Amino acid sequence: MKEITEEHTLHVKNYLLDLQNNIISMIFKYDKKFFDKDNWTREEGGGGITCVLQGGTIFDKVGVNFSDISGDHLPAAATNIRPELQGRNYQAMGVSVVCHPKNPHVPTVHLNVRLFIAYRENSPPIWWFGGGFDMTPYYGYEEDAVHWHKTAKEICSPFGKEIYPEYKKNCDDYFYIKHRNEPRGIGGIFFDDLNMWEFEECFNFIKSVGNGFIKAYEPIVKKRIAETYSDKQKDFQLFRRGRYVEFNLVYDRGTLFGLQSNGRIESILMSMPPLVSWEYNYKIEKGSDEEKLYNIFLVPKKWV
Repeated sequence: MKEITEEHTLHVKNYLLDLQNNIISMIFKYDKKFFDKDNWTREEGGGGITCVLQGGTIFDKVGVNFSDISGDHLPAAATNIRPELQGRNYQAMGVSVVCHPKNPHVPTVHLNVRLFIAYRENSPPIWWFGGGFDMTPYYGYEEDAVHWHKTAKEICSPFGKEIYPEYKKNCDDYFYIKHRNEPRGIGGIFFDDLNMWEFEECFNFIKSVGNGFIKAYEPIVKKRIAETYSDKQKDFQLFRRGRYVEFNLVYDRGTLFGLQSNGRIESILMSMPPLVSWEYNYKIEKGSDEEKLYNIFLVPKKWV
């Protein structure tokens, strides 16, 4: 495995900052409200830039975070699955994105791309990439789901025909709400511990994922933002957002990593929607579009 250098990490950092700006620019095409921008530092080491749009005309909330932090030991969220990393210093940098649209016909989406480096004296650094993107619709449109997964497959194909099926399954398995016995959404791709190629090839894949997220989401936003919706449909969106919150607070390793690393709470929890509801014993009407979401879309399936 090629050893990582400061030049490598600088190239990754510059790309991630560009990606953050490109995603903000994409959102601004449709929602003209400006993002609040916070530059922050962390006592243990590093910092980040948190950019959040709230109460827009198209989006209830969008968070586009960049962070580059370091510390003297990796949190349990990382070492539980890789015990050989215990006791190592680390650097972790990445971009995390969550978009919560106002219109329930526009899906919520999530993107994360990240680089981890674990250091120990007199030992070569261990590095790996992780990330992916997934989509959580409130009302299902087959053409949107197919476009989303087709884009994901196109991203993966140049790197091996086995990559998309493997990373799609990872996504289906990971974004699953065990206590509800249901998927969070229709998935996408998800991967961790990516270091099977030389550094530059792994970095190229990360760039394809970050750039591909914009190609996957923007056409759906453009197509759905003018759809009319009822109070009932907005209520269903808020109900389904509750499932999103449950996953992020109970299972999401990124949230747990942030909390365990004494991260900036406002940035870690930017993924939370501003409006959400937990209606007791919510009833899904038979034959409704809401039931269609459960029966046709919230099931792992081959979209492309």
